[in-house]
Amino acid sequence: MSFNCRFAPSPTGPLHIGGVRTALFNWLLAKKNKGKYFLRIEDTDKERSKDEFKKQIISSLAWLGVEHDDKEYIQSKNINKHVSIAEELIKKGFAYPCYCTEKELEGQKALAKRKKLPFVYNRKCRDLKEKKDVPAVIRFKSKISGSTLIKDLVQGDRNISNSTIEDFVILRKDKSPTYQLSATVDDHEMKITHVIRGDDHMINSFKQKQIYEAMKWRVPNFAHIPLIHSEKGKKLSKRDNASTLEDYIKIGIISDALRNYLLRLGWSYKDKEIFTKQESIDLFDLSGVGKSPSKLDMARILSINETYIKTIDEKNLFEFFKEYVSKYKTAIDQSKEPVLIKSMGFLKNKAKTLEDVWNNAQYIVKDKVEIESEDKKLIDDLSKAIIKEFISEYKKLSSLSKETLEPVIKSLINKHKTNFKGVGQPLRIALVGSRFGPGLYDVILSLDKTEVIKRLNQI
Repeated sequence: MSFNCRFAPSPTGPLHIGGVRTALFNWLLAKKNKGKYFLRIEDTDKERSKDEFKKQIISSLAWLGVEHDDKEYIQSKNINKHVSIAEELIKKGFAYPCYCTEKELEGQKALAKRKKLPFVYNRKCRDLKEKKDVPAVIRFKSKISGSTLIKDLVQGDRNISNSTIEDFVILRKDKSPTYQLSATVDDHEMKITHVIRGDDHMINSFKQKQIYEAMKWRVPNFAHIPLIHSEKGKKLSKRDNASTLEDYIKIGIISDALRNYLLRLGWSYKDKEIFTKQESIDLFDLSGVGKSPSKLDMARILSINETYIKTIDEKNLFEFFKEYVSKYKTAIDQSKEPVLIKSMGFLKNKAKTLEDVWNNAQYIVKDKVEIESEDKKLIDDLSKAIIKEFISEYKKLSSLSKETLEPVIKSLINKHKTNFKGVGQPLRIALVGSRFGPGLYDVILSLDKTEVIKRLNQI
């Protein structure tokens, strides 16, 4: 069996994290089964669709490693086909013009609300014989009796009474197609075999299945994955913090780490937690997707990201770091790159994000050390004496290593009857501008000898 999957976002805003997971699951299922994964841009909402969001969707998914086959499919270019199918449905007796005014529909909605019932259009125009010369929407003639079954690949068999599905609109008064029609026609045209989307689309699948059957088209397999909820347990929306992919990229989450987190958000394989890209493809199966909503856990994202930062090859980490910095921080002077690459091994210590690595690297990136006012207060006369004596002994060292530096530090500790902090803190403040930061020996050894002396002499 062939596998053709698709992700179909609307370019009306930044890519939502729930959409990213949907794209990932579609991509994985297609790749696992040697099939194709397509990206369809559903841009028929002319007022809200923007080219900048389309570009952002494409680049964001590429950043995550979820790249589509062939050229992206632009829905608005296929509108004529959507309209022609609506006209065909009318000819076959599966659709009809509805002349009801907004006022009439509002009245029906108000009545349903008073009766505490969901609104279902009363089908007033369904069997009208005469045509009127006034603007009309085109409604699909839904089945009235019986029930419709969807064998969902995640949720299991779902069966609903046809009487609960209204005669839904497929063409608006301006002859523009609605989502129900466009999505169905496009999925058929693209030969989509598996439609994987959020379970809030379940009712849409029942509506669209009726269009498939009316047109005698092959019905695709449906899989409805549970939604992602916020940490408070509510449906995640674009108004929530960290709800879009860009929110994670900005704080320095590595693409591999986020892909791993989203893979595990509602899917599991035994007790395995960390997956390479290829393992994700090889092991993914819809049977591993749970039926309950998943809760977004920022602490877990940071934990997985920290694991990747700690274990990734340091040259690869630098490439991630460089890309992140060039986009969200200040461009790095090329002359500093060798030092940064050499220092990645300790700059990544205790770093949960690339932003943490950036903060740790400030003393390398900046030519001039700026000492915070709170740290300046810690440099007293004793601290100045320790720094001066360290410079004197440091200059004498013919080779630099932790082994040659340790005796110098220990002698200062003994001489001034203090501890490592008493000696290390003023030196670190002078070298990096803060009492916090990478280990003292790492800092000293990462800087050129003349640079160390220059910084210490400025105190």
